[in-house]
Amino acid sequence: MDALEQYIHNFTEPEEVLLHELDRETNLHVVAPRMLSGHIQGKLLKILTRIQRPQRVLEIGTFTGYSALSIAEGLDEGAEIHTIEIDDELEELAQSYFDRSPHGSKIRLHIGSALDIAPKLGGVFDMVFIDGDKREYPDYYRMLMGDAGTPAMVGSGSLLIADNILWSGKVVQPIAHNDRHTQALIVFNRMIVEDPRVENIILPLRDGLNLIYVK
Repeated sequence: MDALEQYIHNFTEPEEVLLHELDRETNLHVVAPRMLSGHIQGKLLKILTRIQRPQRVLEIGTFTGYSALSIAEGLDEGAEIHTIEIDDELEELAQSYFDRSPHGSKIRLHIGSALDIAPKLGGVFDMVFIDGDKREYPDYYRMLMGDAGTPAMVGSGSLLIADNILWSGKVVQPIAHNDRHTQALIVFNRMIVEDPRVENIILPLRDGLNLIYVK
């Protein structure tokens, strides 16, 4: 951690003990621990949730549960977050931390493909955090906006937050013909900026966040 990054951490609200423990366990025992949201991004998600005050949140890509816990902490009582993870090997770890959290009762964990599960949840989501398979980002957006032959899952005033949309800078580099992750993220970012139904801003935090507001 360089000096500026350390300064940011020092002058941001401290990380909760449970989240710190989850971060440590993820780094010790889980493959690709850098997928975890972490302290600064987690705090941003919590604050955005407090500002948005959603009653229903959808998360695509639970991983070990750090972002879901951060969002749940920002939710009002009676609100809920549905989080979907395709890797069933992560279910026990994530659920164990949800069970230990005072906000865990707000979290509903689903295992399987978000493209299959999310449409079955019904209703409209006030906020969506997209952090699943990067190759499926365009499909997630079509699904959420009702462009995939199913009812729209978001409405006017909904906030979508898409993670990893800079993909370690690969979105501005020559793309290998078989790099489907980068190709899909470029398509996704173009879909957003060209869609008159939304307005957006890209934040260069960690691997990039695309904040998308549905008009």
